[in-house]
Amino acid sequence: MTNLIPSPQFTTAGLVCPTEAEIKAGVWAMMQSAFGGKLNESDATAQGQLVVSLTAALGAANDLLLQFVNLVDPARSSGRMQDAIGRLYYLERIAARATAVTGTCSGAAGTVIPIGSLVQATDGTIYQSATAAAIPDSGSVDVQFQAITAGPIQCPAGSLTRISRIVAGWDTVTNAADGIPGRAAETPSEFEARRAASVAINASGIVSAVRGAVLNVSGVVDAFVTENTGGTSATIDGVSISAHSLYVCVYGGADADVAAAIWSKKPPGCDYTGSTTVTVQDRSSGYSLPYPTYAVKFQRAAALPVYFSVVLADNGLVPSDAESRVRNAIIEAFNGADGGTRARIGGKVYALRFASAVAALGSWAQLVSLKVGTSDPANADEVAANIDQIPTISAEHIAVALV
Repeated sequence: MTNLIPSPQFTTAGLVCPTEAEIKAGVWAMMQSAFGGKLNESDATAQGQLVVSLTAALGAANDLLLQFVNLVDPARSSGRMQDAIGRLYYLERIAARATAVTGTCSGAAGTVIPIGSLVQATDGTIYQSATAAAIPDSGSVDVQFQAITAGPIQCPAGSLTRISRIVAGWDTVTNAADGIPGRAAETPSEFEARRAASVAINASGIVSAVRGAVLNVSGVVDAFVTENTGGTSATIDGVSISAHSLYVCVYGGADADVAAAIWSKKPPGCDYTGSTTVTVQDRSSGYSLPYPTYAVKFQRAAALPVYFSVVLADNGLVPSDAESRVRNAIIEAFNGADGGTRARIGGKVYALRFASAVAALGSWAQLVSLKVGTSDPANADEVAANIDQIPTISAEHIAVALV
């Protein structure tokens, strides 16, 4: 019997599949040909139900084929197929990572704080110690803690206050500096942006190569790279950059790993601008002890807290947990979890960027106004970070009101 069902076609515009109406017409044509051409084509008949089922099965198979073809395209890929594309560039998707914070633990000298000790922040987040530590004669010791729950949880200075698992001789805990926020698993759009940037990793001596190498360092959340090719210092976005120097601002990652990545890609003879200095050894083939050493400088990004002020219409439909829903939606959008652009070093945070995230919560979420700012109350339409700052967000900095 001749196949009368139209098949998918590869064209210059891509894969084109027949509509289900066209598939159904083809199935009926074959059924009529097989049974003498006098079948009742009503969907209510037994043969009608068979045709409908076959049409649905063929349509689903075509949909799967279309999905596969789209996943082959890096611009439309996601999930396991995107991971496979990344491996062609020796990239792995960044997994969810927990917030890390340094806690100053005080108590009796000689007290041992075991690994896995638990403390709690004022927002209720539980942190556990990554290493064991003993309190010295000075009465305090710095201990590295990580949030038990992975994700971009903020831990402002002074918020780590409670010892959850008591250890005899350990009296208090606090954090003098903000914690380094973790992150959710890398989204498809983030992964593709990093893959595109990573193409420059194979190069050297250019700004994009340095940025690609730094972004590929484990633990790095974001990086901004620029240079001053002039013979005198220049001020760029509020930062003074020395003559003939490379400027790299980084958030996250170990100092030694970041410095090694910068040194591996920067051009010979180029100076640096930055407040963090790390000595890097050249262990290239042909060298032996003592290895040549170089002082690499870069800048650590300072946190720029961003405040939000959201006003919703009190339309009688607003649920009791509206405040937490709005906060979570804004935090996800801020971190790029909604598929959009996340807040970056030296970037701008636009209030309008978050309107769709709030509106997507449902018909009850009718925005009256949405403002951002660097202080409370927020009253601006945008926040601009310098190239030595990274915008940060905290649920406590998102005010939600009804009018």
